[in-house]
Amino acid sequence: MKIAFLADPLSGFKTYKDSTFAMMREAARRGHAVYAFEQRDMALEEGVVSADIARIALTGEADDWYRAEPKAAMRLSEFDAVIQRKDPPFDMEYVYSTYLLELAERQGARIFNKPSAIRDHNEKLAIAQFTELTSPTLVASDPARLRAFHARHGDVIFKPLDGMGGAGIFRIGADGMNLGSVIETLTDNGARTIMAQRYIPEIVKGDKRILVIDGKPVPFSLARIPQGTEIRGNLAAGGIGVAQPLSAHDLHIAESIGPVLAERGLLLVGLDVIGECLTEVNVTSPTCFQEIFDQAGFDVAAMFIDAVERRSKGK
Repeated sequence: MKIAFLADPLSGFKTYKDSTFAMMREAARRGHAVYAFEQRDMALEEGVVSADIARIALTGEADDWYRAEPKAAMRLSEFDAVIQRKDPPFDMEYVYSTYLLELAERQGARIFNKPSAIRDHNEKLAIAQFTELTSPTLVASDPARLRAFHARHGDVIFKPLDGMGGAGIFRIGADGMNLGSVIETLTDNGARTIMAQRYIPEIVKGDKRILVIDGKPVPFSLARIPQGTEIRGNLAAGGIGVAQPLSAHDLHIAESIGPVLAERGLLLVGLDVIGECLTEVNVTSPTCFQEIFDQAGFDVAAMFIDAVERRSKGK
């Protein structure tokens, strides 16, 4: 197969933990031809979506890990699979890229995750489709509504709708210290919509990342455990990742919504679960492949490439 990865610059990969790298390595191990390009490399010309794409070879080295041939303009429909792995922020450039990818699909490209499905599933807001699995949540820009939510629940997490890695997340306790400042900052004085969720004390045991591939859960989650006085378990915010088998309730969540999301074209999703509550549905570039493999021995990348091979053949 010819597999192209739409990703951030390869030079920035931390190969010891990067899930896109794990996908590339497994694809190459199976003899597939691996290609890479960036969002800015795409173009629509005379009705055809193409990109300046480089074939890459993996060296096996930790740092100097790839060799790239010169980029060449290629139609996305030339590939057996295009893997969308561009990280947020989910800004307008990202939205434009989903439009281009959607046009490429109409020209025969097979793209995972499906671009329209990525666009339709904001990673924070998507939980609103599964409210029976979530903690009390408010999405609003009105400071009065946000203050009232805090008054009702006493201990609340406030966060932006377009962040990643734990950026911009605040906890405001019952004393309301800095409540006004946080709301003003995150909403830009009422001009920007944000999310508020009742604080879930089980965060001390970890913010669990549950990976679901083609509707089926990976049997291990990565519990990202906050350190010290930090409330965020995100690995980018200093959390420590601990692989652990899915609990019965984790499995219930994954099996309840995984097939629904797969049917919508989301081949890979990362469900974030704190305690027994679903908090996010990650669809852009879910991670934790290598941490789960290193600690639990389960080869997530192999399960993912299996799914890509199966779906690329229309199965």
